[in-house]
Amino acid sequence: MAQKSTFRFKERADTERIAKRIARAGICSRRDAESRIAEGRVYLNGERLDTPATLVTADDVIHVDGKLLPNAEGTRLWRYYKPRGLVVSARDEQGRETIFDHLPETMPRVITVGRLDLDSEGLLLLTNDGELARHLELPSTGWIRKYRVRVQGRVNEEELASLADGITIHGIHYDSLLARLDKQLNSNAWLTVAIREGKNREIRRVMEALGYRVSRLIRLSYGPFQLGTMEDGDVQEVKQGALMDQLGMTEPEDRGPTLSLKRGQKRKPKRSFHKSGAPNAGQRKSARSQSSASKSDQRKAARPQADKFRSSRSKP
Repeated sequence: MAQKSTFRFKERADTERIAKRIARAGICSRRDAESRIAEGRVYLNGERLDTPATLVTADDVIHVDGKLLPNAEGTRLWRYYKPRGLVVSARDEQGRETIFDHLPETMPRVITVGRLDLDSEGLLLLTNDGELARHLELPSTGWIRKYRVRVQGRVNEEELASLADGITIHGIHYDSLLARLDKQLNSNAWLTVAIREGKNREIRRVMEALGYRVSRLIRLSYGPFQLGTMEDGDVQEVKQGALMDQLGMTEPEDRGPTLSLKRGQKRKPKRSFHKSGAPNAGQRKSARSQSSASKSDQRKAARPQADKFRSSRSKP
């Protein structure tokens, strides 16, 4: 059952553009709202509107296609397991299936927080609040994205460790990535990779620069929100209590002892991993100091989906 909520990510401004107001009400996107205004389908206080630049207040009466505009919905967020082969876009020029073709009909109009490319899968966040989506996408928000990655060939662990200092490829600089070898097989290997920037096809391009072709890429987490045991196509709404708690955090927490980045910090490879991929003694001590019973209980109560990366090597 859908949750009812009056929580909003940001307090509503005294005035805002009418297209934004229409979009927040869940009628259509901001771009579609502008098109409807241009077509003369929007009325403001009884008069037909001819420009989307108009500012409105809470006291203005708006009609779209002859219907009174409803109040803006509260902020909501969903976790979605995006399957491979679906485009993360509302429309696709090539006619390919999109994630919106497969979402439940009962869901309201939502937008994605970032993207996953056609061949990638795993956790994708969906929200009905454009301001929240933009906030979560900003690198300055500082939330780490973690991925399970399968690459072809035999992996050089020293090369992986060197990515902690960043890498420049064809003039594009990619900030610190933390990559760890989980399992080496005869013809391929499984890695865990953590990034903060999330540039377009970042992991694939970095691995290709090292000579490894990515054959599978699964996003495990986006900040504190986890994929968990979800399967292809699953959609689960984040509870309002957990959502408000996470949005109220001044410094997002990522408690994985071997894959944690502090804002503005770059780790030296030798301090990040042993060749075996296990955390060093300093990291184990730090992890133990953070896992006292009281703190653990608080985290479990406040964030049942909190990001706790473990070194267990379960196959996806």
